[in-house]
Amino acid sequence: MKRKLASLLVILMMLIQLSPATTKAADELTGLTLEKEVREMISLGIIKGFTDGKIYPKADVNRGDFAAFLARTLKLQAETPNFTDVNPSSAIAGEIGAIQKSGIMKGTLDGRFMPTKLMTREEMAVTTARAITFLNIEVVADEILLTDQNSFASAEGVGAAKKVFAAGIMNGTYVDPTRKIITFDPAGISKRDQVAAVLSRFLAFKTAHEKPVEPENPGEPEEPTKPEPPIADPEKFQLSIVENGSMKLLDKKYNTYAEAVQALNANPKAEGIYKGKELLRIKSGMAFAQGPLGNNTVIYSSPSFGTQLTYIEAGREIGVLEYAENYVKVQVADTVGYVKHSQIDFVPVAISSSKDYYIGNSNNELLHYTYNYLTHRYGAYSIGPVPSFMTIGTRYYSKDGVHFYDGYGKVAGTHYPYFQFQSIRSTTSYTTEEIDAFIMQILTEKQNTGQARYANATVKSKLIGLGAYIKEMEAQHRVNGLFILSTAMHESDFGMSGNAQKKNNLFGIKVFDSTPEAGEMYATPQRSVEAFVLEYANKNYGIPGRPYAKGAVPGNKTSGFNVHYASDPTWGAKIAGHMWRTDKAMGSRDIQRYRLAMTNVSTSLNVRTAPLVSYDTLLFSFAAKDLGRSGQSGYPVAIVEQQKGSDGYIWYKVYADAVLKDATGNHIEFGWIRGDLLNELNTH
Repeated sequence: MKRKLASLLVILMMLIQLSPATTKAADELTGLTLEKEVREMISLGIIKGFTDGKIYPKADVNRGDFAAFLARTLKLQAETPNFTDVNPSSAIAGEIGAIQKSGIMKGTLDGRFMPTKLMTREEMAVTTARAITFLNIEVVADEILLTDQNSFASAEGVGAAKKVFAAGIMNGTYVDPTRKIITFDPAGISKRDQVAAVLSRFLAFKTAHEKPVEPENPGEPEEPTKPEPPIADPEKFQLSIVENGSMKLLDKKYNTYAEAVQALNANPKAEGIYKGKELLRIKSGMAFAQGPLGNNTVIYSSPSFGTQLTYIEAGREIGVLEYAENYVKVQVADTVGYVKHSQIDFVPVAISSSKDYYIGNSNNELLHYTYNYLTHRYGAYSIGPVPSFMTIGTRYYSKDGVHFYDGYGKVAGTHYPYFQFQSIRSTTSYTTEEIDAFIMQILTEKQNTGQARYANATVKSKLIGLGAYIKEMEAQHRVNGLFILSTAMHESDFGMSGNAQKKNNLFGIKVFDSTPEAGEMYATPQRSVEAFVLEYANKNYGIPGRPYAKGAVPGNKTSGFNVHYASDPTWGAKIAGHMWRTDKAMGSRDIQRYRLAMTNVSTSLNVRTAPLVSYDTLLFSFAAKDLGRSGQSGYPVAIVEQQKGSDGYIWYKVYADAVLKDATGNHIEFGWIRGDLLNELNTH
């Protein structure tokens, strides 16, 4: 990896130097239904081989095995067990002792652990449910019914089976379509590959409920110091391998890029191609915006690097579609473009397997975990409710936060988080008093966290008392009040950021990645709200035809404000998350108020004053727009009603993105779009 790769070691990759057990396991694991999960547990050191070096994925699991697996999964400290049938010198004694001390697994009344007793599905459910309790995570499973409830050995087993099923950790042998009635098979014996799957899902569940640690002093962390990467001949091409967690050049040099690519594909150990300091491509792994921190990567419309499509902050994930000698063809959200080699970097999977992912938790919250390849840190935020096609506790992957895939690369489903694609021209149902009350509620919650940055937030925050002005801006300038408030909360850290406190700047106006300390100064917080509405939302970003207008929604890096307003590719999703959580706290009156849709033509599109195509019905026009790799990323709109026009088409009445007034000086709130020019969005 150019300029970055040499010291990129994470805990998982400490296991790259495979033990004999792992190496020999390859053949016996290949083709297993649960191969991925078994390999994951092996790579994490949770499941290990037997003395003959084999894994035996179909072997039964006993209590001693499971105690060891779970102790490693929870990273418990080894303890000395005091069971009469556990030899303190045995290989797994410390792990059995750790599980005993945690209270997750217990022994018999006469002091035995019975480590060789085979583990039934009921016992595994009980133990896993206790582990969930050990982590202080609540799971609601009241609606689950067990068809074989009378086959359980204990009431605890019944409750545990419901709990681990609701958490998405264990499945039934039969599950009805509603996922509320299951057959569990409590007496079934657990196999090693099945246990691997359970532990994998448990880890995902645990991760989904971990809150990201917020720094005491927010701001960009310093980039870790790393040794210089290998430097190849600046006029030749050289292959590289991964050795001790970093890239090492091979001696042979190639005169052309094509020769180097052919050699890369022919050499099973080679991982990448260098020219000078530049890593031009890798066999498998992840790509990201090169940085350094504060320097954004620009996505261009062509390999000539002429027109900028969007940009992305340093360290964030980028999808690669095609490697070439002079450019890399990439995908950011649904946008397909081209990046200069000097602005993109790569991490072979042999060095790090970290990547962005989505996961639903048992509270029905869709969480997005994002990884920064420069700081080597995960961040997380909630977006909205979990879509119906997702299984709680399972990881999903998406470039645009709309089209989701499972861990095998198969299509899982399409989901548009409601507030991320709701028009900012719609109005919130909440009053001034309700907004002000919520502001004090959220500030109290922040203050009670004890974090220094929120000290005295209920007195000092610049958000206090803004409800009336937010509603005034909504009425006068047609910008949704919930959107205004959520953007202010996000950009100003709930009114407590340095720019908010010192400059009354609630929206990060003129604050750039390279100069986070900069920012416009305003006399009052109200003037900052006014500037955001008039100089941004209603100037270049939300008005059709203006330079940065890609749709009047928070959006992503293809449609909406996020294309040009922020380098963070998940800015729009984070704003949507604030809107969803705020709406939820105040009664969930805004979510799903409207049907949402997206324009489906790449040419310009006319919005009418009436459901009729005529020279005198033109209200405004959407500019031509690329629909992205999916062909579905047009301009988002919110539908308020539909009717059949005199031309026989269904027409949709939508909130008008343009801010226009009629002859009497009143806002023209709505326009009409012919139905065949729109695709409705799945927001559930």
